[in-house]
Amino acid sequence: MEENDLFRMPPPLHPQAFYTERAAKIMAVRKRGAVPMALVRTYGCQQNVSDSEKIMGMLSQMGFSFTEDPEQADFILFNTCAVRGHAENRVFGNVGALKELKRRYPSILVAVCGCMMEEKSASEHIRRKFPFVGLVFGTHVLHRFPELLCTALEGDGRVFERGDEQEDAVITEGLPARRGSRFRAWLTVMYGCNNFCSYCIVPYVRGRERSRGPHAILGEFRGLVENGYKDITLLGQNVNSYGKTLGDPISFSELLRRLDAVDGDYRLRFMTSHPKDATRELIDTMAGGRHISHHLHLPVQSGSNRILKAMNRGYTRESYLALVEYAKKKIPDLSLTSDIIVGFPGETYEEFRQTVDLIRQVEFTSLFTFIYSPREGTRAAKLPDPVPAEEKTRWLQELCAEQEKISAKRCAGEVGRTRRVLIEGKNSKTGLLHGRTDGSVVIDFPGSEDQVGRFADVRITAARNWVLSGELVPSK
Repeated sequence: MEENDLFRMPPPLHPQAFYTERAAKIMAVRKRGAVPMALVRTYGCQQNVSDSEKIMGMLSQMGFSFTEDPEQADFILFNTCAVRGHAENRVFGNVGALKELKRRYPSILVAVCGCMMEEKSASEHIRRKFPFVGLVFGTHVLHRFPELLCTALEGDGRVFERGDEQEDAVITEGLPARRGSRFRAWLTVMYGCNNFCSYCIVPYVRGRERSRGPHAILGEFRGLVENGYKDITLLGQNVNSYGKTLGDPISFSELLRRLDAVDGDYRLRFMTSHPKDATRELIDTMAGGRHISHHLHLPVQSGSNRILKAMNRGYTRESYLALVEYAKKKIPDLSLTSDIIVGFPGETYEEFRQTVDLIRQVEFTSLFTFIYSPREGTRAAKLPDPVPAEEKTRWLQELCAEQEKISAKRCAGEVGRTRRVLIEGKNSKTGLLHGRTDGSVVIDFPGSEDQVGRFADVRITAARNWVLSGELVPSK
């Protein structure tokens, strides 16, 4: 074995620390400016945002600073989403746009990671169509990012790495994070999903459910509170399944209670909550909490029992409405939001109207609505889908018009009330501050920028659909 090979071998106990240091040395020479610069673009859900924060934390340890200008970047990374087809097409288009930049600056390393790259067809498309992409890796090997980056920087070939069953089970604690806010934070409590909804690719690209240990979660949570984070959101594909894979299982409700017991001035949220696993115990925990937000995101997807069965959702319209009724009784000021898929394969207009009827009954604060998008590899993608896209678009418009009426009514009922708001930023065009209530409703109001990141009481003076206007209430 050559001496140079010995130098390249990582110490057995801390291999990623070795690669982090080595990448820093490589980039100190390879950089085009005063310091190596990285551009990280994120597509998709909050879990992807959290993953990007970890990647940026690792890049920071390697000496990188960050830019939004591709012309300045030495390393460009796209963290991708596989939930809908148009998101994939957007990624391919944005990656393709870098071809000329790579020609002008050959030292730039272009990388693509995330859920799309756990799909063999998508990663092979990158391999064939975008030869200037030097690093591709999936969600299951994120903890090995420093190693993969070093291999791409040092080697002559391209690096492609996807997960396998062994790596699916890996949960690596202690990864650094460069958070996108100084007062809002994402905290992942579990990974993967076991539900296999017939339209959803997530279990195939994120793997099976794996829960982090409660002590690790509590330690990270305490650190966030101690560092002044005011709005902390627990993340999981289905947080209600938390704890089932642990050697000493605990429920998600119990985890919430342990976190809520931590002293501090903060707001605790969670998503996403699957209706089939959402329990009355969870509602009771929310109702009795000191810091737990009275906002519940509970994706219903459809109001038709036949469609819910075809989606493999595991609950009925009736059980969903019964849970909502209980939640509203226990938490009178509860803010409910949801996801709706319009035009699932085989859905009729009459079944779609059952969804419209359901949203009238529930009166959601707001909805995230989507036209069904087929995903290769899912059962729903093989189903007959006779309704034309133009008709589905009309259905979506009808649904959104109904929800706008509901949102306008709910917001109008807020006028004259005072709500505690976390001030999140200032609009450079209007000069107004904006923040969110405990129920995740946006309010605009006058104020100074030095108040951003703080809680304040705001009296609501006007409503326009799902956005409110108000004025700060002077503190006593």
